[in-house]
Amino acid sequence: MGDYADLPGVRTWYETEGTGDPLVLLHGGFCTNDTWGAQRADLAAAYRLFLPERRAHGHTPDVDGPLTYRDMADDTVDFLETVVRGAAHLVGWSDGGVVALLVAVARPDLVRKVVLIGANFRPGPECFADPAMLDAMTPDSADLAFFRELYEAVAPDGADHWPVVAAKLTDMWRTQPALTAEDLGRVRAPALVLVGDDDLMTLEHTTALYRAIPDSRLAVVPGASHLVPLEKPALVNRLILDHLAQDAVETMMPVRRAPSPGP
Repeated sequence: MGDYADLPGVRTWYETEGTGDPLVLLHGGFCTNDTWGAQRADLAAAYRLFLPERRAHGHTPDVDGPLTYRDMADDTVDFLETVVRGAAHLVGWSDGGVVALLVAVARPDLVRKVVLIGANFRPGPECFADPAMLDAMTPDSADLAFFRELYEAVAPDGADHWPVVAAKLTDMWRTQPALTAEDLGRVRAPALVLVGDDDLMTLEHTTALYRAIPDSRLAVVPGASHLVPLEKPALVNRLILDHLAQDAVETMMPVRRAPSPGP
């Protein structure tokens, strides 16, 4: 079911489903909660799901000024404190993964475990496999037609506001996020970094993200793209559930996770 939460930054639409420990699903850029359709049943069978739609997405209105990951992370912190009322697992896809990262860095007390799907920690021109795609993302372009339809179907600001939102998001991607390896080193939540082998982000960028987060795991899904949760839902769901349920990683021949030698 859905409802609005009056958060300090924006009146935010969210949905809930299932029972158990809280798990927050953070959708991608231009998306709505509908894009989690292939995950909801499996995850709700084990967790209490919370699905907020961020400012300028879905049923949540836009706000004055540019869109920033920092503001959306602040909204998510407010959501955790006001609606979830405490720490939760975070599963973020694309922009949602960036927001999850920022929350994990700033408020480790609110993040139990985190899953980052197709996420990046540097701006698009530095990490996209094809940076020129940013220039092709105009409001009326064929590349954004699917997302335009998602927006126009439910946006409280009306269909005419779509060009404004499209421009704000592509402007954000050109310069944000701007996290460093040092920033990522402050993530304390056990993290699963998950991507398709043909993702929007280069594999080099993804492995840098994985290596910079201290307690992280890496999953590269073969034969998949940035839409891996839709393309390989059963596998993605199992990877998420296994990560959330696993207390510690124990392997037979650890190298990266080998115990540090004593003094």
